[in-house]
Amino acid sequence: MRCYNKCYNNYTSNRYISYDVSKNIKLNKGFDIKVAGKATKNLVTGSLSSSYAIKPTDFLGVERPKVVVQKGDLVKAGSPIFFDKKNDKVKITSPVSGEIAEVIRGEKNVPLEVRIIADTQIEYVAFKKYTLSELNSVSNEMAISALCESGVFANFIQRPFGTMARPEDKPKAIHVSTFDTAPLAADVAFTLKGDEKYFAAGVEILKKLAPKVNINTNAGAELTPMFSETKGVNLNTFAGKHPTGNVGVQIHHIDPINKGEIVWTISAFGVAQIGKLFLEGKYDASKVVAVAGSEVTKPQYYKTFTGACINKLVENNLNSQNVRFISGNILTGEKISQDGYLNFYHNSLSILPEGNYYDFLGWISPLAKTSRSLSFQRAFGLFSFLSPQKEYVLDTNTHGEERAFVQTGVYEEVLPMDILPAYLLKAILANDYDAMEELGIYEMIEEDIALCEFVDVSKMNMQKILREGLDMIQNS
Repeated sequence: MRCYNKCYNNYTSNRYISYDVSKNIKLNKGFDIKVAGKATKNLVTGSLSSSYAIKPTDFLGVERPKVVVQKGDLVKAGSPIFFDKKNDKVKITSPVSGEIAEVIRGEKNVPLEVRIIADTQIEYVAFKKYTLSELNSVSNEMAISALCESGVFANFIQRPFGTMARPEDKPKAIHVSTFDTAPLAADVAFTLKGDEKYFAAGVEILKKLAPKVNINTNAGAELTPMFSETKGVNLNTFAGKHPTGNVGVQIHHIDPINKGEIVWTISAFGVAQIGKLFLEGKYDASKVVAVAGSEVTKPQYYKTFTGACINKLVENNLNSQNVRFISGNILTGEKISQDGYLNFYHNSLSILPEGNYYDFLGWISPLAKTSRSLSFQRAFGLFSFLSPQKEYVLDTNTHGEERAFVQTGVYEEVLPMDILPAYLLKAILANDYDAMEELGIYEMIEEDIALCEFVDVSKMNMQKILREGLDMIQNS
């Protein structure tokens, strides 16, 4: 068990030491969930949605959102929509140009969604443009200012806690995961095809923001030159099953987070968006989204914009109507309606059969339902371990209800981190702050424990418990 109470003074005195050693790491723990309906590499372009939404709830850590537009206002792509009163330097901006259709509010007038009807031709707020050679002259302050004003800064996530980063912080490193091992996840390299120069320019800006930049790639796939030929960074390769693609797992094996330390993470899409901002002088929120799942008639990729309404993506594209729409992947994604909107950070839409049925004695019947034929536990997933490449039709039924923790040791088999999940969660439930820190809470967010939740026979809502612990530590 690792102690995470590293001396803060030692940290600050070594904050700007740059580590230039790239690593090749193979992880043996984990579990790949093979789900039928993975998106084929076919890209559909064109006007797929006219409605988009910015949701303050997408931005973890934003506690006091202040909306600066109202119904009927005209905006451009890059126009401010809201900001956090506690972090007012960072603007959240419109992904498209058009008219504000509605500002939806909840209890105590808290804004929940700002909906925008997009123009057929997108107009952009003009930001300062640079050539590739001019990027060398961009200072840290200039980069931060441009990123905050344009809305691109929202792509940065702070570790620990997994909240939106604060521009005044000085991260010891920035980590970029260029692959995703989650079930039905989009192929990152495919979604960025054609954006190679923007990704390279984005990396140059990242080097202005932190003393060390880690680009983490998949050793099990053919290395894309866009990632593998990046200069002036630590290029790390990872091999293994899910959750190897999680940036938190990668950080754990490169340079673990200790108490008092801050690192930033950003998606490969976010890096390319930074490049577009500096080279083109605009906030380009266009993105390629994977629509996948066993209930999708044509699982493939679609070109749209951040926060798109999914109704056009699924219209006449479903095998059945009793389905669940998930913005993001099936382990950590957000349930939305058929006319709901994609999360700001998500590049996939997963569609599974709804598991709204009762399976009598299903927990002891290894062949009760097709969705139970896949299991990490050999006693339940009969023979599934004999067909590791087989794809399964999984529904959303949990086949059981929450009960007390069952000590099986299975969590440690799927989590490739030097952390004991059961003990960490028990420390959270007991409000034991010291134990939480010593057991590694600074290194984890929901996505890192999601696979443990999937294999858990106790059906505990581990992601919710972990978030409660993170909030307790952060607010203490």
